[in-house]
Amino acid sequence: MLQTQKELLDVLLQIGIEYSNHEHPAVYTVEEANLQHDGIDGAHSKNLFFKDKKKNLFLVVTLSDKAIIIKEMAKKIGAKSPSFGKPDLLAQVLGVIPGSVTPFAVINAKSHDIKVILDKEMMENELLNFHPLVNTATTTIASKDLVKFMEHCNQEYEIIRL
Repeated sequence: MLQTQKELLDVLLQIGIEYSNHEHPAVYTVEEANLQHDGIDGAHSKNLFFKDKKKNLFLVVTLSDKAIIIKEMAKKIGAKSPSFGKPDLLAQVLGVIPGSVTPFAVINAKSHDIKVILDKEMMENELLNFHPLVNTATTTIASKDLVKFMEHCNQEYEIIRL
């Protein structure tokens, strides 16, 4: 499992993904992250880790300011009664803590089956921002490079308008 932002950024470079990285104080909520957006171009995200009653795992990646109604989202993504994944499951599957959830963490999910949902509206932006496995920085990449990263990780994903 990758543990550090440096390890992740090294992987991005190795697979030809350009990025910019912005250090900031630790943030645990979208509201706290919003205070750190000055000078960072691109769309900002929120990343939701769910487990449903059939024990299926989901990572939903959408715009930070988008309201998500869980019941409606569940129907669109095929989840049966989803609830937020507990911190220990999050650490076991994605290797991150609450507040650091990111699509980059799928690099750690090799032995776990997780369904990744990328919001179509978010993917229509040229630049996207995510935590680089830690909540003390924000990494900007091109939306096309998020797809490239998923493919590098052999991670299946769906792009759905949430």
